[in-house]
Amino acid sequence: MNFNLNDKSDVSYDAIVVGTGISGGWAAKELCEKGIKTLVLERGRDVKHGEYPTASLDPWDLPNQDRLSLEELKDYEKQNRTGYTVRQSTKHWWVKDTEHPYSETKRFDWIRGYHVGGRSLLWGRQSYRWSPMDFEANARDGVAVDWPIRYKELEPWYDHVENFVGISGEKLGLAQLPDSQFQAPMDLNCVEQDVRKAIESNFKERTLTIGRVAHITKEGGHNNRGTCQYRNRCMRGCPYGAYFSSNASTLPAAAATGNMTLRPNSIVYEIIFDKETQKAKGVRIMDAETKQTKEYFAKIVFLCASALGTTQILLNSSSDRFPNGFGNDSGELGHNLMDHHFKVGAWGVSDEHGDKYYQGRRPNGIYVPRFRNISKSTKRKDFIRGYGYQGGASRSNWTRMVREMGFGAQFKEKLFVPGPWSMGLNAFGECLPYHENKVTLNEDVRDKYGMPTLTFDAEWKENELAM
Repeated sequence: MNFNLNDKSDVSYDAIVVGTGISGGWAAKELCEKGIKTLVLERGRDVKHGEYPTASLDPWDLPNQDRLSLEELKDYEKQNRTGYTVRQSTKHWWVKDTEHPYSETKRFDWIRGYHVGGRSLLWGRQSYRWSPMDFEANARDGVAVDWPIRYKELEPWYDHVENFVGISGEKLGLAQLPDSQFQAPMDLNCVEQDVRKAIESNFKERTLTIGRVAHITKEGGHNNRGTCQYRNRCMRGCPYGAYFSSNASTLPAAAATGNMTLRPNSIVYEIIFDKETQKAKGVRIMDAETKQTKEYFAKIVFLCASALGTTQILLNSSSDRFPNGFGNDSGELGHNLMDHHFKVGAWGVSDEHGDKYYQGRRPNGIYVPRFRNISKSTKRKDFIRGYGYQGGASRSNWTRMVREMGFGAQFKEKLFVPGPWSMGLNAFGECLPYHENKVTLNEDVRDKYGMPTLTFDAEWKENELAM
């Protein structure tokens, strides 16, 4: 059923933005602040800033020590294997695989959150600029197609975004990792400081720094958002607005203009193609609550439904002009799927600093910027591109004693003494674009709304494995 009225005036806007995650929130803000009447469509439920139900709950307030039951885990099999463990305190942000399935020819981990704010409420907040060498890499390496822009063209826009977002970090002056518009950096702990000194003493072109993270550390500005409270409960949603999310920043800024119309529970499934102008003229949605369909029209359509969600909409938007998906004359839509290395690294224990601890729960780790293939002395023969490390040091707590068969006063006293320091490093390496790494539309497997789903067929190849 289509519940459009005969009059198109109530469904016509200057612009339509699909999705309310990081890119959708920014598109809404920029358009609305330019005086453009903008309809913002989100397939999931509405979430207002501050309406984060578990943000202030303590561990004892949550069932099963914040773990899902075995029965609940059946709904999150793929979401839970990504490393972002689904918990009692965060399960309301994740989609259920049983309701929104996807298929795999080869394994691919895809995490999703269907609600206003999208994955801006779930992301790791690590924020790093691309460097001039990143924009030049395809042309230099003869891989894929050359980027149509260079770093210098994007640099003022990096400034524009970072000054609004609030990025804390340390200036290093590295060619491979341009400095941002920084707020005060978070502190390294004592073991991280030791490792930093050891790296600088032994490796000429390597350094360790605090993570560059989208957390406000200085009071004032930023739409009256608060500063980071070092609670490390970011995945639940930040009631202080200290970390950057659409809910706490860009969407309120867009709403303040009076030019934004936000419509949650609106599943965009197709782009409307205008045969006369040969352009997109609107979108078709299904109301997630009533299952009715509706059309909206605009001169500008911004698809910000995530890389894969946007691809899914385009693949589903077929017509006589575009039989293989909207705009897909090249045949590349859905191809060149990339993901970085994950859970590749090292871990170790330190015997030092037994008399030291840290204050608060810093929601950030360390970063070792890329040091491969950035100069003649760092050039590798076995792979191109490079990788960086994230990680951090901490002290273990009483849970280390769970395996011990101890009892009595002496055992209880040990529970109050922190365990040894340990530190981990995880590598994040760049994957090259390969045509055969792809997603395709699966008409046979449909979600709870009857929409076609995606099938993944992607893998790391020789360059990524050598890296």
